[in-house]
Amino acid sequence: MKRSLLSCLLTLLCAMAASGAQAADAPKATPKGDAARGQAVASTVCVACHGPDGNSPLAANPKLAGQHTEYLFKQMKNFKAADGKQPERVNAIMNGMIAAYDDGQMRDLAAYFATQTQKGEAARNRETIELGQKLYRGGDQAKGLPACAACHGPAGAGIPAQYPRIGGQFAEYTEAQLKGFREGSRANDPNKMMRMVAIKMTDAEIKAVSDYIAGLR
Repeated sequence: MKRSLLSCLLTLLCAMAASGAQAADAPKATPKGDAARGQAVASTVCVACHGPDGNSPLAANPKLAGQHTEYLFKQMKNFKAADGKQPERVNAIMNGMIAAYDDGQMRDLAAYFATQTQKGEAARNRETIELGQKLYRGGDQAKGLPACAACHGPAGAGIPAQYPRIGGQFAEYTEAQLKGFREGSRANDPNKMMRMVAIKMTDAEIKAVSDYIAGLR
């Protein structure tokens, strides 16, 4: 009973936070990009790190195939410096790569990668699969740690314009991002949602849930 109540409350909090973020972004609503134009850029510029279709060949670089267009566009905007200020999301490679592109081109790229089919990964550590599943689906009530599924869905598909698709992502990449949120080196999450989650997680918990997420479909 307590777990059910906690899950409902966490889901409600996620929905409320999403509504707030969506309302804040409403004036900045962007039109859809052109996937064909995006492919032209992706196949010549993005291909080395993210693959021709957004299925990166390297675990250090995220899979972009099948990701929500709104999320992709937001991340590119966050990587791009503006008005002489430091980018909201700091990454030496991406900050330089995205600098030359305007909003229209970024929308085109987002549209292209969103239309591609993700080639998902797999959970590899049988010893931690139970812990990873527990954290993803139920969180940890004792620590006030919410279930990942409350915002990202049971299969990690996320919610367009609110929460990204994480299922099938490289475990190494997911682990690095969670640690980045925990340490504050990544801080572009609306209302500090991910930072508040990651700060409650140990290295072992982060590794376990990241491996579990890799196998979600």
